Amino acid sequence: EYMGEKTSVSNKKMFDFPKKFLQELAPQMSTVYDYIIVGAGSAGCVLANRLSANPKNNVLLLEAGGRDSNPWIHIPIGYLKTMNNPQTDWCFRTTPQAGLNGRSIPIPRGKVVGGSSSINGMIYMRGQQADYNKWSVDNPGWSWNETLPLFKKSMNYYLGADELHGAGGEMEVQKPNISWEVLDVFRDAAEEVGIPKLQHFNNSDSAGTGYFQVNQNSGVRMSCFSAFVRPIIGRKNLTIAVQTHVNRVVLDPANIATGVECRFGDDPNSIVMNATKEVILATGSIGSPHLLQVSGIGPSDLLESKGVKVLYHLPGVGKNLQDHLQIRTVFKVSNTKTLNELVSSLLNRASMGLEYIVKRTGPLSMAPSQVGGFAFSSSEEKTPDLQFHIQPLSLEKFGEPLHPFPAFTVSVCHLRPTSRGTVELNGPKIETPPIIDPQYLSTDYDKIVSARAIRLCRKILSADSFKRLSPEEYCPGPQYQSDEDLIKQAGQISSSIFHQSGTCKMGKSTDISAVVNERLQVHGIENLRVVDASIMPTIVSGNTNSPTIMIAEKGAQMILEDNN
Repeated sequence: EYMGEKTSVSNKKMFDFPKKFLQELAPQMSTVYDYIIVGAGSAGCVLANRLSANPKNNVLLLEAGGRDSNPWIHIPIGYLKTMNNPQTDWCFRTTPQAGLNGRSIPIPRGKVVGGSSSINGMIYMRGQQADYNKWSVDNPGWSWNETLPLFKKSMNYYLGADELHGAGGEMEVQKPNISWEVLDVFRDAAEEVGIPKLQHFNNSDSAGTGYFQVNQNSGVRMSCFSAFVRPIIGRKNLTIAVQTHVNRVVLDPANIATGVECRFGDDPNSIVMNATKEVILATGSIGSPHLLQVSGIGPSDLLESKGVKVLYHLPGVGKNLQDHLQIRTVFKVSNTKTLNELVSSLLNRASMGLEYIVKRTGPLSMAPSQVGGFAFSSSEEKTPDLQFHIQPLSLEKFGEPLHPFPAFTVSVCHLRPTSRGTVELNGPKIETPPIIDPQYLSTDYDKIVSARAIRLCRKILSADSFKRLSPEEYCPGPQYQSDEDLIKQAGQISSSIFHQSGTCKMGKSTDISAVVNERLQVHGIENLRVVDASIMPTIVSGNTNSPTIMIAEKGAQMILEDNN
């Protein structure tokens, strides 16, 4: 059984392909569908739900990763176990980054159904109204007022529906069920230095601090697979194949996408699955440009240099990579609890485990960051351009043990970086990981904002509210004071916050950097769309999962309209 559902080939529930798939299961599976969706991440799950809602549409959902059977996926604190775990994470890495003092850093991407929503921070955040209004200048239909109904459509907001929130949708949006004194003190201190307290995020574009709302259902992670696919996995017109690697998009001589060539499980042989209406790429800002490139769609000089036959020259594919770089400052504290010392005791760990099993509450139910905030790096900004993620724990890097002393992390990221990077294939085969070069901190503006961000963290920790906790700066360290020193340290202590965006940019056909139009159709190719975070022209000013869900809602709406 799979999460309470029988894995029956005849019922088309979910296919798990062994080595001998072609001999054993192929005769029972169709090779022709109306829609083929590549990628069962956040966007792909929404698309699968919406496109298969009409029983006349025959939909195939392909996922290269596996099932979400690892229990740590569903336990919110389990992100510490799933990131950098090759069973649940593709474990991509960047090239050495000059702005990070030559470091190469991890780029976690979910390797199971639900994609990165199965390993992310579960934060529900939309970005700012101005983000979408900026998109709509060149892309009609994408303004804040036009996208807000799509945000609301998928929501089941714990306070019920109102002007800005929806109820009755698939995705639970709840308040966290745990609080920490050190996080409340941070909010008090931020208020002292002019950053007010907010009751709720997503109600305005104002600066302020508050507890994040999360995609959980009573203390259990709600991935997009849990929300959008598991409840409808029995639809007879929806076929789901996991451990299925798409080698390339198949084009006919007229540059019309007709299907995909894929491999099932460990079988080295390939089979073509045909789409009578559309092929839809939803493999994210790393996967979608990579798949286009190995399919012969992208910058011709790059493709030729890697041994790929150019089928359509589209220079923007893989360019415009944007990400939020989090600067992880750490402060030791006294006279309060943090998760660091709680997990150091076997008795405490047992107690936390028992509480979670019985009540679905306690530290195991918490998202990585409970408290967040938005602030200005300078008076020149019209809306907040810094975001805080505050965590009642500290560690050297994800995947390593928590520090053996009481401490908490004040992570701060620049929301609108000007640095732009690339995703490029590293050979003609999809199995070869792409070259990911975000170009972090490659502009003078991004560098000076990083120094300002660290100074703002210090200013908050110096407020009177923190005196009782005797904060001591552990990372980067009080000895670093000049702009030059702080910029260098920002490069040393920062990591991705996993918001990669923009590599299949949405824009006009006259924009040489654009990959898709405002209806998410790939320029120059018929019956092929990209529907995921890669289409963002500019990264949103906040976390990216709920904007990706919105993009998929809008994408599904347009696909159905255009194929009516």
